[in-house]
Amino acid sequence: MREILGRRLQRLRDRLKTLRPTSSSDRIPDGGTPSLLDAALVCAAEWQWPVLPGVGRAGADGVRCACPDPDCVVPGAHPFDPGLLAATTDPRMVAWWWARRPAAPLLMATGGAAPCAVSLPATAAARAVARLDAQGMRLGPIVATPTRWSLLVAPYSLERLGELLYAKDHVPSSLRFHGEGGYLLLPPSVASGGGQVCWNREPEAGSDGIWLPEVEAVVDALVEASSGAPGGGSRLAY
Repeated sequence: MREILGRRLQRLRDRLKTLRPTSSSDRIPDGGTPSLLDAALVCAAEWQWPVLPGVGRAGADGVRCACPDPDCVVPGAHPFDPGLLAATTDPRMVAWWWARRPAAPLLMATGGAAPCAVSLPATAAARAVARLDAQGMRLGPIVATPTRWSLLVAPYSLERLGELLYAKDHVPSSLRFHGEGGYLLLPPSVASGGGQVCWNREPEAGSDGIWLPEVEAVVDALVEASSGAPGGGSRLAY
């Protein structure tokens, strides 16, 4: 799969050479395209996932978020300028953004025609995924940060999610849902709390695009995997 994506990415680079900025300060070095731009182009042009650059970080230490909020809880890893509605699959716009800000985090706007996600704490996620693998359940792409994992699922509406959660007797509070109007930080960005964002399970491209499970199947499996923790708690809470 990587060889195929590599060939396709090279064709994208060739197509975009004339669209990149030509000033010496903005030009991408001849040594190669930044990996964040590579990833953004694959997401947008190959997988048709709408992306945009995150706000990034500021300051000499690279710790403070570049947004105006001094107490930002997700430093660097959220939209600001451009806003979330600017997310696009247009490779020309993607190339323009990352040519000017090559270190900008890579964000995907979730929902609509794009993937959604269900996320949970990293330690609990590793156990849950291992259990689901042992049961033979097919999972889609998984984005991992040092603190949380996000399981990508097929697009769903807020109404559909509401009906799903209403039908459950209990849903672990540690689960988060990234649907329409939301966003997800993608590899190879730097996570908001430090460390690298990576693929625990890479997207599998098929004739119909990237395969994604339905949200019902993933939530059902995670809720089931969470039951039976010591003391009657949830296995997904820690």
